[in-house]
Amino acid sequence: MPDIKFVIFDMDLVLYDYDHQIRLKLLEELTGRPAADIDRSVWGGPHENAAEAGDPETAEAYLEQFARLLEFPIDFETWADVRRQMMRPRLDVLSLVRRLKATADIALLTNNGMLLKDALPVCAPETVEIFGEKAHVSAEFGARKPDPVVFERICGRYGYGPEESAFVDDRAENIEGAQNVGLKGHHYKTVDGLETFLRACRLI
Repeated sequence: MPDIKFVIFDMDLVLYDYDHQIRLKLLEELTGRPAADIDRSVWGGPHENAAEAGDPETAEAYLEQFARLLEFPIDFETWADVRRQMMRPRLDVLSLVRRLKATADIALLTNNGMLLKDALPVCAPETVEIFGEKAHVSAEFGARKPDPVVFERICGRYGYGPEESAFVDDRAENIEGAQNVGLKGHHYKTVDGLETFLRACRLI
């Protein structure tokens, strides 16, 4: 089996705690609309999945769409701050990923639209510190997990074959999508389990 040289990490519920209910509560307070109505309007239809696959193509267009669905004129700073407040860094996992940088190339791949890419320095500054320009949202690749295409494209961008690459995510279907094109997958549940996986790959 080829050595693993490239490890791709999901963000939410792997590197960060993530609480959608906090986001809904903050948006309810901001707009005066009931949280359930916001959830249906913004996340209940096809718009978010399409954005995660690259439509809209820009952060500005995503924010315009979000404001239209929210029925409220939200700006970038407010959107980014709401996203920040619904997240908490998992310091133990992030520390492990920092250690990994000594032995492997690493990247971030989160199912998100282009607005989050611009907001990472605000809501997830650790990702910028650790991954630099290799902190990616799925929209950059025109496909979203678990579509195998997104895994092929991120590996290809950095010159790695799928068989040289590993992927860590909290969702089983995303792991399956990566494995279908030859990546080694780890279904994240605990930091200890992740450390065991990386040791098995002879990376730490």
